Amino acid sequence: MLENGAWNDIIVPPLGNRRGKPRQTGLTMVIDKGLGLSETKDLLETAAGYIDLLKLGFGTSAFYDKEVLREKIYLAHQYNVEIYPGGTFLEVAYWQGRINSYLERAKELGFRLVEVSDGTINLSRDERKKIIDLALEKGFKVLTEVGKKDAKAKVSITNLFQQASLDLEWGAWKVIMEGRESGKGIGLYDKEGKLMEDKLEEFINKFSGVDNIIWEAPLKNQQVDFITRFGVEVNLGNIPANEVLALEALRTGLRGDTFEYVISYQSNKEGYEVPPVLKKLVAAWSLR
Repeated sequence: MLENGAWNDIIVPPLGNRRGKPRQTGLTMVIDKGLGLSETKDLLETAAGYIDLLKLGFGTSAFYDKEVLREKIYLAHQYNVEIYPGGTFLEVAYWQGRINSYLERAKELGFRLVEVSDGTINLSRDERKKIIDLALEKGFKVLTEVGKKDAKAKVSITNLFQQASLDLEWGAWKVIMEGRESGKGIGLYDKEGKLMEDKLEEFINKFSGVDNIIWEAPLKNQQVDFITRFGVEVNLGNIPANEVLALEALRTGLRGDTFEYVISYQSNKEGYEVPPVLKKLVAAWSLR
């Protein structure tokens, strides 16, 4: 909770307070599908302490008045939140042969971070590296995304692992695992939005830098799965703007889905297994 939180002297989060910003892990990336300035300010006043990244989804930034967009970017930076245009927008710019102009305009508008992806178009590895290199040369911090937006375009776990590894080697700050805003029938999720554990295990068995992955997880059950698998400081993305505090409640044990682990640990509930990654946090609570 924040230092001046309304309940700090009364309630202690059952899974402990999270580390403050700036963070390298435990990142929360919010998807913004068209918030106006007043809505953005309301969101940031309420939840900026729990938001690390604000993504202007797909090509929505094209529809802002230039000065309004500049003001929105400035506002996010004032609250120590990195804001950036969605990867699909960059894909359109590349497809139209305007990637250099795109990056120049992004710099002029005040963006400090860009996303490089090929969720809809196809990029060779050489083309992808050139875009990353160009963005880095222009002074941007670079996020990349792996995976395809079309559920019919099957991408092997080996390809996801190899591309994520190369992106980091080429200078990407973090790599986003595609999950779209629906979280269903795409990437690591089945058509019901359930995490396919076998695919996740295959990926993490190949990939050692899990702290460098941002898992798009727009649904609560997905967020719980990642928290119980990797811990409260896992990086999660595509969080709806009105669910930032709900996610933070999950991360700190202030929501039943994770609070129940603390209760079960204390009461030695038979047959109830506390995920290993949460045991230390749960045990620490029992000593308070």
